[in-house]
Amino acid sequence: MTVFAPASRSHRRHKAPAPPTGTGHITALDGLRGLAVLGVLLFHAGHFGGGFLGVDLFFVLSGFLITGLLLKEARSRDGRIDLAAFWARRARRLLPALATMIAGTLILAWAFGTSQLQRQALEDAPWVMANLANWHYIADQAGYWQSSHTQVFSHLWSIAVEEQFYLLWPLLIVLLVRLGGGRGERLVAVTAAAGALVSLALMITLVDPIDTTRVYEGTDTRAFSLLLGSLAATAPASRLARSLGRRARDWWSLALAGGIAAYWLTADGQNAPGLFHGGLFLHALAAALLIACLAHTPHGPLARALSAMPLRGLGLLSYSLYLWHWPVFLLLTEDRLGLTGWSRTAVLLGISLLAALLTKLLVEDPIRFRAHWAHGRTGTVALLATLVALTSLWALLPRPQPGADTVDITRLTSTVHAHHTSLTPPIAQWGL
Repeated sequence: MTVFAPASRSHRRHKAPAPPTGTGHITALDGLRGLAVLGVLLFHAGHFGGGFLGVDLFFVLSGFLITGLLLKEARSRDGRIDLAAFWARRARRLLPALATMIAGTLILAWAFGTSQLQRQALEDAPWVMANLANWHYIADQAGYWQSSHTQVFSHLWSIAVEEQFYLLWPLLIVLLVRLGGGRGERLVAVTAAAGALVSLALMITLVDPIDTTRVYEGTDTRAFSLLLGSLAATAPASRLARSLGRRARDWWSLALAGGIAAYWLTADGQNAPGLFHGGLFLHALAAALLIACLAHTPHGPLARALSAMPLRGLGLLSYSLYLWHWPVFLLLTEDRLGLTGWSRTAVLLGISLLAALLTKLLVEDPIRFRAHWAHGRTGTVALLATLVALTSLWALLPRPQPGADTVDITRLTSTVHAHHTSLTPPIAQWGL
C-alpha cells in the first residue's frame, strides 16, 4: 500500500482504509485523562500510593495523539508535514496556561510561602521556562520522592519531558516518512518500538536504588511510554487492532483496564516491586494496547463508561488542573487551613479545580481557538513578550534573606543556658 506517495484516483479508491487515529475526537480518551489526573491528585494528597502512574498514562496518551496527528497530516498531504504549524499549535495549546501558572505561583509563593519555598521557586523558575526542569532536578540531585514538598514546580518535570518529546520526535517522523516513501509509516512503527526497548534498557541500567530520580525524570529513561503510545498510532498497530474484531477488542479492553487498575491499587510509589526493572514499561505497554482498542471501538462498554460526563469533564480540565494542583497543595498547608485528612483534600481539590477552570475559560480556550493574534508573526511576538514578562517578574521578586526559616543555634544555646542558670541558686541551696 502506498501511503505517502501520490497515487492515481483509481488506486486511492482501492487502498486500505487509514487508521482512525487523529481523524476525530475520541471521548473515551478524555475519560482516561480524567482518571490519570485524578490518580495524580490523590497520590499527592497522600491517599493513593499508585496514583503516580497517572503520569505514565499521560505520556502514553500524548505519544498516541501527537503521532496520530502527524501521520494523519502526512497521509493527507502526500507525505508532507508542516512542522512549523505543528509546533505553533503545540505552543498555543500548552504555553499560555503554563505561563499563567508560573507567574501566579511565583507571586503566591512570594506572598504566602516560606523562605525555603520562595528560594526554591526562584531557583527553579528559569529551568521551568526553558522546559528543562527535569534535567535541572536530576543535576541538583533534588530527590523527587523525598524533597519535592519544598518545590512548587517539582511536578513540571513531566511537562518538560513531553515538551522535549514534542520537539524531537516530529523531526524524526518527518525524516522517516521522507526516507521510507510508501513504507514510511512502517519505519515509524519500527523506530518507536526499537526506541522504547532502548529506553527500557537505559532505565534498567541507570537505576539507583537509593535515589531513583535520574530514571524517573530522565527524558531518555521515560521515553518508552511516549514511544509505545506513538507505536499504537501507526498503521501496522491499527491493522493489528482491527484484525481482532469488535468483540475481541471489547474483551481485551476490559482485561487490560483490569490489569492496569490492579497495578495502580497495589503499587506504592517507588517501592512498587520491579517498578524500574520493567514494571513501568509493562504498564505503559498495557496502556498503549488499551488506547488502541478504545480508538477502534469507540462505542464499546468500556469506552461508554469512560465517556461519562464527570470523567470527560475532568479530562478536559486535566492540563490546567495538573499545572495548578501542586502549588495549591504546598501553599495551603495544614496549619494555614486548619484542616487535615480528607477535609483538607476536599478543599485543595476544590481550589485546584476552580483555578483550572478559570485558566481554561480565560486563557487556554480563547488563545487556542479564538485569538487571531496568536497566529503567525504576532503569535511569535506574543510568545517572546510573554517570556520577557516572566523573566522580568522573576528578576524583580525580592530574594529571601539568607538564613531565614532556620534556627539560630547561638541564640538557642544562650536561651537554654540562661534558663538553666535561673534554676541554679535553689539547687545550690540544697547542696546538690
